[in-house]
Amino acid sequence: MDIYLPIAEISVNAFLIILLGGAVGILSGMFGVGGGFLTTPLLIFSGISPAVAVASATTQITGTSVSGAAAHARSKGVDFRMGGVLIVGGILGTIFGGLTFQQLQIAGQIDLVVGILYIILLTGIGILMIREAWIVIRARRTGIPIKPPARRHHPLVAALPGRWRFYGSGLYISPLAPLGVGFAVGTLTVMLGIGGGFILVPAMIYLLGMSTRVVVGTSLYQIVFIAAATTMVHALTTQAVDIVLATLLLLGSVIGAQVGTRLSTRVNPEWLRLFLAALVIIVAVRMALGLGWRPDEIYSIQIT
Repeated sequence: MDIYLPIAEISVNAFLIILLGGAVGILSGMFGVGGGFLTTPLLIFSGISPAVAVASATTQITGTSVSGAAAHARSKGVDFRMGGVLIVGGILGTIFGGLTFQQLQIAGQIDLVVGILYIILLTGIGILMIREAWIVIRARRTGIPIKPPARRHHPLVAALPGRWRFYGSGLYISPLAPLGVGFAVGTLTVMLGIGGGFILVPAMIYLLGMSTRVVVGTSLYQIVFIAAATTMVHALTTQAVDIVLATLLLLGSVIGAQVGTRLSTRVNPEWLRLFLAALVIIVAVRMALGLGWRPDEIYSIQIT
């Protein structure tokens, strides 16, 4: 069944978009990721412009993060003070990213910039995931236990002035550090339509030194507000949010997440991580080919 997307200005198969959202939802349920870093490239491959794909994907991220954040909040797995600082930095980042996105869109370079950023980001994520999964698999085969990393914040963070106590995270650090982390994640959320959890979680552990007990919940708490702010920024600046597309994606992802959660208990998590890493790298290669491959039509006419 074809349906017209008013903002994207194309007709798409509604069931295909729902299936796409469902596939990303399955991955979210299996691996605990928001899936935005896969949703946007897959939408672009489906023929939707990068600007609309980025803006609409954040709406889906908002909806899928609410339930997770609420569950962690009930189990006291959220540091609300740390989350508040991250949110302030994230909102500032969304404003900066939105203005940058708008200028690139006016200059006609947004497709190129989004493509290059995704190639770099997906390749890096894929390599890191393969490395981590292989370390765990090798340790299980050899019987040598993995030494857990010491929980401490980065020396640069320790040097920042004006320390606050974050009781939920067990930290006494400057709020400038989480403010900067939130700013970076907010900027990337606007530019790429990602939730930022796969960047935020490692930064919270290895840069800020947060307790792993509250990392995931605090990350989801921040993502809810930043994804919502990103949607608002895109709606006001680029006008690229397609609510019909976002609704179809959200419908599929909600169903897919339930399926993925059940599948995650039946398969070895390390092999699942390797599979996701391979999928991420394949998407990066496909996007690189899309940027370098000569199109059938070299020129196009845009009516403004």
